[in-house]
Amino acid sequence: MTQGVRRFLAGRGMALALSVGVLAGSAGAYANQDYPTDQVNTTGLAVTDDTVTVGILQSLTGTMAISEMGAVEAFRLAIAQINEEGGVLGRQIEYVLEDGASDWPTFADRARKLLRQDNVATIFGGYTSASRQAMLPVIERENGLLFYPTFYEGMEQSPNVVYTGQEATQQTIAALNWLAEEKGAETFYLIGSDYVWPRTTNNIARTHIEEVLGGEVVGEDYYALGHTSFGSAVNRVRLRRPDAIVSTVVGGSNVAFFRQLNASGLNGSNTLLLSLATSEDEVLGIGGENVEGFYSAYKYFMSLENENNEAFVAAFKEMHGSDSVIGDNTQAAYLGPWIWKAAVERAGSFDVDAVNDNLAGIELHNAPEGYVRVHENRHLWTRARIGKWNADGQATVVWESDDLIEPDPFPEGY
Repeated sequence: MTQGVRRFLAGRGMALALSVGVLAGSAGAYANQDYPTDQVNTTGLAVTDDTVTVGILQSLTGTMAISEMGAVEAFRLAIAQINEEGGVLGRQIEYVLEDGASDWPTFADRARKLLRQDNVATIFGGYTSASRQAMLPVIERENGLLFYPTFYEGMEQSPNVVYTGQEATQQTIAALNWLAEEKGAETFYLIGSDYVWPRTTNNIARTHIEEVLGGEVVGEDYYALGHTSFGSAVNRVRLRRPDAIVSTVVGGSNVAFFRQLNASGLNGSNTLLLSLATSEDEVLGIGGENVEGFYSAYKYFMSLENENNEAFVAAFKEMHGSDSVIGDNTQAAYLGPWIWKAAVERAGSFDVDAVNDNLAGIELHNAPEGYVRVHENRHLWTRARIGKWNADGQATVVWESDDLIEPDPFPEGY
C-alpha cells in the first residue's frame, strides 16, 4: 500500500446500509469478477481488481479545522460501512487524505495532486466557498469529480461537482422567512467572515429582506477568517438594536464571537440571533452556555429523532468516540460516498463521465436527515430546519419545512 493511502474496514456493529432507490441490495452483491477492471476503468483511475482509491481533502489544520474535521470522520465512517457491505463493484475503497490547511491555494494544489498523481476516482471535501472555487478549475480541467458537503451561497452549477449541502434557497431564504413570520423581525444586522460565502449570502439576504420581506438591514460587518476581536461589532449591534442578528461568522472565530456577545450582556434570553454557520462542531468549542437560546438554520441536527439518525449517531460514536458531536456538514459529508457508490453501480463503471450520467435521481431513503434525492442540477432535494441551542450543546428543532425544498442555485431576482 502506497504511503498516505489507508484502508479502513468497519468494526463490528457498524453496518448501516442506506437504501439507495432501486439499487438497494445485499452486501457483496457486486462481485469484482463480474466487472472486469479494463471495462469499469477505461480512463486510468486508481482502480484495481480489488480496490478503488478516492481522495479526502479537508482542513486538518488552521482556523477551519474546527468545522471540517467532522467531515473527515463522516467520510471515514461511510467508507468503512461500504467496505463492510462488500465495497463498490466488488472493490474495497482506499483513500488518500490531504490537508487543505485552511488555505485556498493549498486546496487547489492538493486537488491537483490527488487527480494527477494519485488518480483518485473521486474527491470528497471542501468547506468554504473559497476552497471550492479554488478547486473548481482544477477539478473541471482534469475532469475529476468532487462531492462538496457544505451549505453554500448557490450561484454555481458544475458538471464536475455534486453539492450535498444546502444552497441559499434551502437555508438562508428559508431562515429569513422564519425570522419574519415566526419572530416578527423587521430589522436585521448582518455579520460575517470576509470571503465569498458570507458576502454573497448576505447580498442574497439583503435583497430578500428589503424586496420580499419589506424589512431593513441596519448594519453589515465582515471580519477576516480567524478574527477574534468582535468588540466593535457588538457595540454597533447594541447601538442599532436590530430585531434579529444573522451571523455568517465561520470556523474558530465563532468561539470569540459568541463569548464576547455573552460578555457584553447579549444572550439568548434577550437577543434574537440566528447563525447560518454554527453547528454542533463549533458549539463544542464555543461552549453551550454561550449559545443557549440562540438559533441556527440547517437541514440536519444531531438531535433529530428518527431511526436512521439514531443508528448513524450510534455508529459514529462507536468509531470516533462516545463524546463525538455531529454537525450539519458532517452529515452532508456522510451522504457523499453513498451517492457516489450508487451512481457507480448504476453506471457499472468508475469512469467519471459514466458516473456523471447516472447521478440524477439517486435517492437515499435512510439518510440521517431523512429522504433526499439528487436533482438534475446536482444539488439535493432536502428539508430546511431551525434549531434552538441548549446549554448542553445540542439543539432542539423548533421548525422544519413541510416538504422537501427543490434546489434552486440560481434563484430569479437574486
